[in-house]
Amino acid sequence: MRGLFPRLRGLLPRLRGLFPRLRGLRTRLVVAFALVAALTAATTGALSFREARTGVLQQSQDTVIKLLRTQVDRLAPQLSFPPAEAELRRFAADVARAEPSGSWRVLVGYEDLSATSRPDDPFPELTPDLREAVDSSPATVFQRVNTGDHTSLVVGMSVTFAGDENRGIASGVQVFLTVPQATEQRYVDALVTAVERATVPALGVAVLLALLAARGVLRPVRALRHATRSIAEGRLDTRLAVNGSDELADLSHTFNETAAALEESVAELRGMEARARRFAADVSHELRTPLAAMAAVTDVLDEDAARLDPDTATAVRLISEETVKLARLVDDLMEISRFDAGAAVLHLDEIDLAESLRRTLADRAWADLVDADLPPPDVVRGRVDPRRLDVVVANLVGNALRHGARPVRLSLRADGGRSAVIEVLDSGPGIPEDVLPHVFERFYKSDTARTRTEGSGLGLAITAENVRVHGGSVRAANRPEGGAVFTVELPLRRDEPAHGEHL
Repeated sequence: MRGLFPRLRGLLPRLRGLFPRLRGLRTRLVVAFALVAALTAATTGALSFREARTGVLQQSQDTVIKLLRTQVDRLAPQLSFPPAEAELRRFAADVARAEPSGSWRVLVGYEDLSATSRPDDPFPELTPDLREAVDSSPATVFQRVNTGDHTSLVVGMSVTFAGDENRGIASGVQVFLTVPQATEQRYVDALVTAVERATVPALGVAVLLALLAARGVLRPVRALRHATRSIAEGRLDTRLAVNGSDELADLSHTFNETAAALEESVAELRGMEARARRFAADVSHELRTPLAAMAAVTDVLDEDAARLDPDTATAVRLISEETVKLARLVDDLMEISRFDAGAAVLHLDEIDLAESLRRTLADRAWADLVDADLPPPDVVRGRVDPRRLDVVVANLVGNALRHGARPVRLSLRADGGRSAVIEVLDSGPGIPEDVLPHVFERFYKSDTARTRTEGSGLGLAITAENVRVHGGSVRAANRPEGGAVFTVELPLRRDEPAHGEHL
């Protein structure tokens, strides 16, 4: 495990840094499964390695100690006391011969004398702690010592008298044995290699299971995403297939219930909106005939107003003015209802925009009231609906003359050959900042206490709709030097048919 754990320790910081960048659920599931599998394999391998290593070393240790004890007990009676150095050397060599492979190295000591089984062997594995343990205890002690690149088992024991009278009494002779554990180390290394090799298939199986689990989880999630997007695009009849009885099935069932409730609510709202539009259109249509009759009557009364008494003449003029306003309001309501119903029709034609703007001013006798900054003829040409362009310009200029102050300026320029920019500026007090976002709303009044207006309250709303159906934009703002400015951008080229285009 020495090689596996450092790799895992080096991998964990990378995984911690990787998780914040993982966006997809599939990737996170795969990484989580792989991490759990790696940790599980590492933990299982570590426990198995520890038990196996302990078993291997314990077995080797017990075998060595038993063999050493047997050899010492067999040779101890032949040792004379006090022993000489030569006799200690012979005793060490005889003990070392208990291991046929010759891997044992033995050191025998008695008081200040010591001898080893191999001449000139410094016996570096013998530590002061082990020597002290042998001095203080008659039991056999052992210690594993790392020297260089290998591990050795060092065993120490005291030789006791074998006679009946002195049995169990230490003789003062101490035997130390060192055995290299190369074979055991190979067993341990083989275990580490086996665990490492087992980890790779475990990770592969974990990734495969993660992909299968992610597929099972992501399929309904993906279906839910597509269904949500479909509803957002307006297909309110979208439903999910409910399979099983788990949490995802409950989620699909809840989604279907929500979608059904939403479809029902939207259908009801659309029905109410359609009825409201139809009601406004029907009312406007029904009012046109009596208004036409009233207009004819008021025209006759206007001609005779000079011969009427002052009070009657004032009433006649008031009725005439209100009839004109009501007729204008009905026409505007009819136009708005066509926009709401999607029945507005564009009749596109290739025209000179500057000439169209001049005609709008001339038809309403505004040529002397408005400063026109228009390019020469045929400089700015485009495919637009002339009637709707006339309505846009007339509404903006009329609004500037009524609510702004002179001078009022109308300008036209081409923006890179792709669009035309029309600006209407006045020199009045400007538009209050809280009113600017609402100027194109229907019937919006900046002064809620003011219940009567000169216009219908729909002029700017109709202007915005006419610009929109052309694919353009209109915006209102205040000039730094004072006054309001309305800016219209219209595309100069369109690919749609020139006549009968429905919006």
